[in-house]
Amino acid sequence: MTVETDHNGQILPAETPAAQEPVRRSGSIVLVLLIAAAIVACAVAFMTLGRAQAQPYILGLLALLAMVGLFMLFAFAAGIIRFAERNSNDPIMRAVADHAFDGIAVTDGHGHVVYANAAYLTLTGAASAQEARPVERVFIGNPDVSEAVFRLLKAAREGKRQQEEVRVTVADGSHGRWLRMRVRPLGAGKREAKSTVWSVADITRDRQRQEDVFQELQHAIEYLDHAPCGFFSVNPKGELVYVNATLANWLDHDLAEIGSGGLKLADIVSGDGASLLTSIVPIPGEVKTEVFDIDLKQRGGKAVPVRLYHKLAFGADGVPGASRTLVISRARDERSDPQRAAEVRFMRFFDHTPMAIATVDLTGTVVRGNARFAKLAQSLNADGTVNKSMPAAVSERDRAQLLTAIGQAAQGQGDIAPVELLLDGAKERWGQFFVTAVDEQERESESAIVYMLETTERRALENQVNQAQKMDTIGQLAGGIAHDFNNVLSAIMMANDFLLNAHKPTDPSFQDIMQIKQNAMRAATLVRQLLAFSRRQTLRPTVLNLGDALSDIDLLLKRLIGEKVKLDVVHGRDLWPVKVDISQFEQVIVNLTVNARDAMPDGGSLTVRTSNIPTEQTEKLAYKGMPSADYVEIAVTDTGTGIPAEIVEKIFEPFFSTKDVGKGTGLGLSTVYGIVKQTGGFVYVDSKEGQGTTFRIFLPRHHQDKEAAPDPAIAAAIAAKEAAKPKADLTGQGTILLVEDEEGLRGLNARGLRSRGYTVVEASNGVEALEMFEEQDRNIDLVVSDVVMPEMDGPTLLKEMRALNPDLKIIFVSGYAEEAFEKSLPENQQFAFLPKPFALSALIEKVKETMAPD
Repeated sequence: MTVETDHNGQILPAETPAAQEPVRRSGSIVLVLLIAAAIVACAVAFMTLGRAQAQPYILGLLALLAMVGLFMLFAFAAGIIRFAERNSNDPIMRAVADHAFDGIAVTDGHGHVVYANAAYLTLTGAASAQEARPVERVFIGNPDVSEAVFRLLKAAREGKRQQEEVRVTVADGSHGRWLRMRVRPLGAGKREAKSTVWSVADITRDRQRQEDVFQELQHAIEYLDHAPCGFFSVNPKGELVYVNATLANWLDHDLAEIGSGGLKLADIVSGDGASLLTSIVPIPGEVKTEVFDIDLKQRGGKAVPVRLYHKLAFGADGVPGASRTLVISRARDERSDPQRAAEVRFMRFFDHTPMAIATVDLTGTVVRGNARFAKLAQSLNADGTVNKSMPAAVSERDRAQLLTAIGQAAQGQGDIAPVELLLDGAKERWGQFFVTAVDEQERESESAIVYMLETTERRALENQVNQAQKMDTIGQLAGGIAHDFNNVLSAIMMANDFLLNAHKPTDPSFQDIMQIKQNAMRAATLVRQLLAFSRRQTLRPTVLNLGDALSDIDLLLKRLIGEKVKLDVVHGRDLWPVKVDISQFEQVIVNLTVNARDAMPDGGSLTVRTSNIPTEQTEKLAYKGMPSADYVEIAVTDTGTGIPAEIVEKIFEPFFSTKDVGKGTGLGLSTVYGIVKQTGGFVYVDSKEGQGTTFRIFLPRHHQDKEAAPDPAIAAAIAAKEAAKPKADLTGQGTILLVEDEEGLRGLNARGLRSRGYTVVEASNGVEALEMFEEQDRNIDLVVSDVVMPEMDGPTLLKEMRALNPDLKIIFVSGYAEEAFEKSLPENQQFAFLPKPFALSALIEKVKETMAPD
């Protein structure tokens, strides 16, 4: 097969004979018209003949045309004949490819070069088109290029486009040229898809230009790094993206640490100075430069006084770009120029004061402000944007007060009273504002100086102290009321017991008496809740595992919450023991469960979770008032309506309730609070309106090794003795001195004791009891005394009587807890205790137990 070349000697594609021609012949319209005219002439000639004579000729002509059409179809299907493409061998397109600046080559499916332009021949070193080689054979011996060529060949086989840039070395080992090689499939048809177009361009000059620019940049960076001034750049997130070597040396930081994003602006700027650099008001499309005299800080914390020329460019949307900041050390100024030294000292004092200071105009717009004010202005906005309006920093309801004070200062008025205002923002924050006038000469641009101290923490502490005092006062009042009610209830219950003893169940009035007893018991329950809140109830703590205690009341809790609420009790593993009153702990869980049920009228889920909280985890919780120690946590979480923020602090107050009248006493959560506090624990609430509530109870871990374990043999003997006891005989003999200031209650108690065979001597207070004790020649077997009495209380009476008779037995009765008066007794004093209110049987049983011989 011969190879055709064009007039430039370039190889022409040799696919078909038609492809070898330099220019494909175009179709002729004249030939088409002649053929059409001949067919028409034949048709006219046939019409001149008769119908019978013309029929054979017509059939012959149609058969000839049919054979020619069938032959053309077979030839087109076989590829012998193709429809001409007008642009397939367009001489203009061919000239563009031939004279292209980049080398272009076309390879067939076997990798043979079927076309190569002059640039390709020059780049590959081929003398003629017949010597043109494919790319992979041209660079087969060059290891620097072979990998890139392999990737290009792979892309060509997969019909993908690919580009590679490689450096070609010469024989002496020196760097030669840079080449950019591209590959792409040719066309979209099956035939064209087998061909591939290769492009090779010499980009050595471009690369050299880039390297020259890079070298110049390296020299500039080297100069910038070792300049006698510091430079740094900060992105909008406050991260240092560049620090030159001079500044890094001043601050004793490692450049590698800064380059890896390990430092922020606040890490190198002392105090609130970082807020000054980020408080520039954005002006879209402008570049602003601010001058600041602040302190930078070294790695060890030492201050470095500097002057910053802070340059910041803003985009069209007002978004700031990275800053460009020049840093000049002011250490020399402090030594050489006294005036500048004084200026630096003042600016350092001005920016490091804990008070926010700003000068404002008549409308409250800030003219100048220190670093603390800049930090305050940014902290009030959730997005950290800058606010230059002083009234905008205050809540809308308090802005008029601040503007009034600024107006007074603008008129030159002195001694303007400070105002404490609510700051604007998502969180509740307070500030105390001091407004003073400026000199008359400066009032054209500045109307007043505003000083502000944030008082949020102080107010929170005051509220906490006030709340604690209020709760303590309410607790004292509740305890006093409960004590008086206990006396009344004791008399009612004692009288009710006498009536029950005098009436049989068949008596018509027996049911009325039982109704009185039931209501008295309900009243006693309310009184116990008041005492629980005031932390003056009597507890009988035992060591237990909270997981076991919750399992025991699991069925009770499910009945309380009903079917609409799903209960999930999650037990922590290896719970530490705690020492609590089991009945009171159950009351706490029941109260919280009932509250959670009422907060979910349409149903929901209630989760009770227990877990150990070690000391190190307690420190992270940061709950106010809870010291660091080991605790066991009980978290009661519901998915109910939540508690509004304005009433969260009131929920533990007695008689406070959000329920309808008649649906709650308001003592449920106050009881929880009192029981937990009296146990030595802490209770906190986390709630958001509409998102549910979580009550967290922390009970101190009980260390059993601190208590002596009882002898198992003695415990077993006591248990056996208790089990073998017959039904108790509540009758007895002996002389009892009954001391009670409530006359009615004293009379009922004396009557009950006498009915069981005891001799009772009555006294209304401690002084009278001592007199009766002497009148009986100290022959008293037992003293039953109230604790709180006029003239002489119970503990004082005990001291006096024990001085006369050390072996005297005594029972204290009180509505307060035993611990409430135990501290006022001398050490190692033995006595029995009976909490009010009590039934007659309880009093008789306690007397019988105490008078029994040891």
